[in-house]
Amino acid sequence: MSTLLVVDGDSFAHRAYHALPKSIRMNAVVGFTNMMIRLWEAERPGSVLVGWDTLSAPTYRHEAFAAYQSGRVFEESLLEQLEVLPDVCRACGFAVGKAPGFEADDFLAAAARTWTGEVLVATSDRDAFQLVSDRVTVLQPTRGVSELARIGPAEVRERYGVEPEQVPDLIALRGDPSDKLPGARGIGPKKAAEILREHGTLEAALAAGRFAAEAEDLRLYRRIAAMDVSAPLPPLVDQSPTWAEASSFVRGLGLGNLADRLASLA
Repeated sequence: MSTLLVVDGDSFAHRAYHALPKSIRMNAVVGFTNMMIRLWEAERPGSVLVGWDTLSAPTYRHEAFAAYQSGRVFEESLLEQLEVLPDVCRACGFAVGKAPGFEADDFLAAAARTWTGEVLVATSDRDAFQLVSDRVTVLQPTRGVSELARIGPAEVRERYGVEPEQVPDLIALRGDPSDKLPGARGIGPKKAAEILREHGTLEAALAAGRFAAEAEDLRLYRRIAAMDVSAPLPPLVDQSPTWAEASSFVRGLGLGNLADRLASLA
């Protein structure tokens, strides 16, 4: 079985948008596409899936917890490019995961669950550490995307002090400021890891009488932190990039230099 590369499209698009000058026409599209080229050339996967958020529709996370990801405001230029980028990926011959009610993360989780071979998960979102296993490795950008840290089970244990499958419980206990999850009162990352080493799971800690007044809130935070493996995937099959088609597509967007680079790969 070949290797599947799954990419958090929104994560990489945001990095590209903020890394390149706004004076560059469609800077997120240019930066993201160059990132994808570098990733593909470095890893040579047999198949690629790019997952995307649907910003126009809430997920069950937003409906269950009103504060979830509240206060995030994106510039109009970025929003316009996020609408175009899934089509850029399709033009490259990559599979695209996007559906109302699901986040990019959910497509990463569904793909990692479905693919039976090795999976590489490219994202800057450390919530994805919950997907790591002997078969699944996270590629985490450390400087732009020119350098990628490879996160396996040992790296998750080293960084968080828990096993990968305990990461949603850890997030529920310690909180996640970026997603506006408050966590348990007075519990930081180290204490949360200690509790999970002692009890194994959040549910077991609650059964032992810990956090009685916060139990239902913590169960909700864990549900929000857990990626949804039921996200509807497109067919995942071995594929070869269609660089020539991608070149034509981005040339139609007025991106001549990027089109030339893609054409040189065809």
